[in-house]
Amino acid sequence: MNQDYIIPEAWSIVEEGFDKERVKSSESLFSIGNGAMGQRANFEETYSGPTFQGSYIAGVYYPDKTRVGWWKNGYPEYFAKVLNAPNWIGVDVGINGEKLDLNKCSAIRNFRRELNMKEGWYHRTFEAVLQNGTEIRVDVRRFLSLEYDELGVIMYEVTPLNRDAKISFTPYVDAGITNEDTNWDEKFWEPLETRHSEKEAFVVSRTFKTHFHVATYMHNTLFRNGEEIASLPVSEKAGDDRISLSYEISVAKGQKAGLQKFGGYTASMNHPQDKLVHAAQEVIGKAVEEGYDRLLEIQKKSWAEIWDMADITIEGDIKAQQGIRFNIFQLNQTYLGKDARLNIGPKGFTGEKYGGSTYWDTEAYCLPFYMVTKNQEVARNLLSYRYNQLDKAIENAGKLGFSHGAALYPMVTMNGEECHNEWEITFEEIHRNGAIAYAIYNYHRYTGDYSYIPEKGLEVLIGIARFWAQRATFSTAKNKYVILGVTGPNEYENNVNNNWYTNYVAKWCLEYAAEQVEEVKKHYVSDFSRIAAKTGIEHTEAAQWKAVGEAMYFPYSETHGVYLQQDGFLDKELIRVSDLDPAQRPLNQKWSWDRILRSPYIKQADVLQGFYFFEDHFTGEELEKHFDFYEPFTVHESSLSPCVHSIQAARLDRMEQAYAFYLRTSRLDLDDYNREVKEGCHITSMAGTWMSIVEGFGGMRVREDVLHFSPKIPEQWKAYSFKINFRGQLLSVHVKASGTEFELDGNTPVPVVINGRKTEVHPGTPVTV
Repeated sequence: MNQDYIIPEAWSIVEEGFDKERVKSSESLFSIGNGAMGQRANFEETYSGPTFQGSYIAGVYYPDKTRVGWWKNGYPEYFAKVLNAPNWIGVDVGINGEKLDLNKCSAIRNFRRELNMKEGWYHRTFEAVLQNGTEIRVDVRRFLSLEYDELGVIMYEVTPLNRDAKISFTPYVDAGITNEDTNWDEKFWEPLETRHSEKEAFVVSRTFKTHFHVATYMHNTLFRNGEEIASLPVSEKAGDDRISLSYEISVAKGQKAGLQKFGGYTASMNHPQDKLVHAAQEVIGKAVEEGYDRLLEIQKKSWAEIWDMADITIEGDIKAQQGIRFNIFQLNQTYLGKDARLNIGPKGFTGEKYGGSTYWDTEAYCLPFYMVTKNQEVARNLLSYRYNQLDKAIENAGKLGFSHGAALYPMVTMNGEECHNEWEITFEEIHRNGAIAYAIYNYHRYTGDYSYIPEKGLEVLIGIARFWAQRATFSTAKNKYVILGVTGPNEYENNVNNNWYTNYVAKWCLEYAAEQVEEVKKHYVSDFSRIAAKTGIEHTEAAQWKAVGEAMYFPYSETHGVYLQQDGFLDKELIRVSDLDPAQRPLNQKWSWDRILRSPYIKQADVLQGFYFFEDHFTGEELEKHFDFYEPFTVHESSLSPCVHSIQAARLDRMEQAYAFYLRTSRLDLDDYNREVKEGCHITSMAGTWMSIVEGFGGMRVREDVLHFSPKIPEQWKAYSFKINFRGQLLSVHVKASGTEFELDGNTPVPVVINGRKTEVHPGTPVTV
């Protein structure tokens, strides 16, 4: 834990007291989104102190040219970035001629902000003394509508406390912004058109290179003591990429001046380029018709529907409760599954690190969350995203010399093309292919829907299997197939030979693809004919894949009785993390990269990631031996690490460890474990927090089409509960130390296995075990 200022509350993230040193961290933690757009919790009014301004539109990106000192053949030419979008939230506020700026006020009292996760809004209040002596109270509420996902809403109210005041509101839209993270300090937006009237303003701009067109808009309504002011004098200031409209309201001491601002974006992804302003006007029309109060009620209802399916309750541990809800809330703010063109970036809408692009995190960590808490169409959209980019994956592999339809999915992408600019990750961390194949298997296992495989999935599996078959090298010395020059999930080892996880997932992919070829050939004849014509698959290919898989090499230590993370792991000086000077942590901020690479320290689950994916392939005793060997060398400096270790520790009945890992993963950002929350939140690892409870403590698995549970409860908790949307029926699970209750909302009985005992849950009839 590196920060402890977030007040523990079950349904809210709360900060009290203004501290300039916390502004950037809070901008991340209080971020809001609705799946289509999102923004950091920047102040609406001017703030001259250190800040990280950020607003983002899902799917709108820019290919920032790669910047390296030494170019290597095959290097991606650009790193795709979700752009810092034009700013629509801005409102300059003046009080008796002085601009409101919390960095310059004489005093700030009763500062409080709240992110209400239950209802989906962000609220900020404070009292301030300006340098001119005027004392004011400010009350601001903001939300991004889930129902109308091109619409954001702000209600900004100012009350003078010690004297009468002239309050000026100057709302604006500004397309003249740049990214915090840019390789060449380029501008990404080109202004095309501005329009405005007394209440409305529109700036149409487009991105350079990718030519996404966006209309950024605002509509303003003024109030005095809650009553709308029909008309006010307005002054306008318009430039090529910014429009501001200024209004002035005179109010007596204790009276309230208010600005209601509707704003947001309409983009060419969803509308014709020449109709963007018209589309924005239609959104404004709906918003005005509904009104602020009604829009807020709709927002509350929309979030209630999400929580009804996705909520996890924890009794007796408020910090754990707040942590899991924060994670679930941010996941739903980032991605709602409505659009198969979109995916889940590691920072979501909270920052720019990692470019906002798609990583293997989606398939390895996020798919289970969306599959279980929504419906299978949402999960299917995530799979379709990769199918739609299969041609690019084949093109990526072709650039590296692979042929015959071999597919290498990108480590980082926006459109299917590889755009990561670190060689050891881009070309060596090839295990991401395995996560994409595993997601297809995981989807079928959980939903029972096999149709995806003959319709789309088999083509992906064929491309992936072809890649692994070509990437493996036959070693005459070992009489086995080896995979050389890779980086496994542990990015603190680069360019190693025979990373166990990579080799194991390659073997599994080859064998699984071969099985699905035979299954589709036998039972889906017309689909197979179409796929065979498209891919040119030969009748001997599947057998060749199986032969490579069966002869795959796995490094193993007889001395320790464990699979080795890679061939040279035992050549390292095996000093445990517990023997490190804590002042040396985190390693990635204190050590040189050379020193890290020569160390035994593991950034995240690597071998244990394989034991998580394929736990039925190994005994509990094997898991325990590998956990005891590798965890002491693991520094957990990846956000993806604690959740896997929590699940594994729970399986081993090590509940204190499981709980400690859970608390770390659930409060990774709230407590800033990695000292980087100011850069944005770790969105994709938040799905791992959900897994830590449902799969870890709850022990939920699907084996042979049947739900299995082995519930355990940390001693810090009195009880916990979660819901499972399993094949169209909703199963509620409530765990106490005294037993577990299952209740079914559905039409047909569901068989379940609890701690090895098979029973059946009938609709409306709770079962306690």
